[in-house]
Amino acid sequence: MLKGILAISGQPGLFKMVTEAKNSIIVESLLTGKRIPAYSTSKISALADISVFTETGEIQLKELFKRIQESGKEISPKVSPAEIKTIFEEVIPEYDKSRVYASDMKKIIQWYQLLNEKDLLNEPEVEEEKPEEKESE
Repeated sequence: MLKGILAISGQPGLFKMVTEAKNSIIVESLLTGKRIPAYSTSKISALADISVFTETGEIQLKELFKRIQESGKEISPKVSPAEIKTIFEEVIPEYDKSRVYASDMKKIIQWYQLLNEKDLLNEPEVEEEKPEEKESE
């Protein structure tokens, strides 16, 4: 679902990795469709690797997006910080209130909106094939 989707610090929106170049990667903006190089000096985060702190550990972003989707809530991109906290408390009541800030929540909601708008949240997950273990008798 989130494979190949990147967030680049200082750049608005999300990006899909297209290919690797000699000293950069080529990414395509999900907002504009333009392709740009992203260099190693940029802070690049793969959405698949991002987790949200909870009181018992962490929850992956894809699981959080799934919970938001299952809640059936219509989330406006311009909600107030108080409304964002309410949404988080309903969807992920165990989130760590001392380590997850309103700005983080807003960014996650914006990412959710963009991915939902581009219908990238409904892509079937492709599981990696694992070699089958032989049962010992």
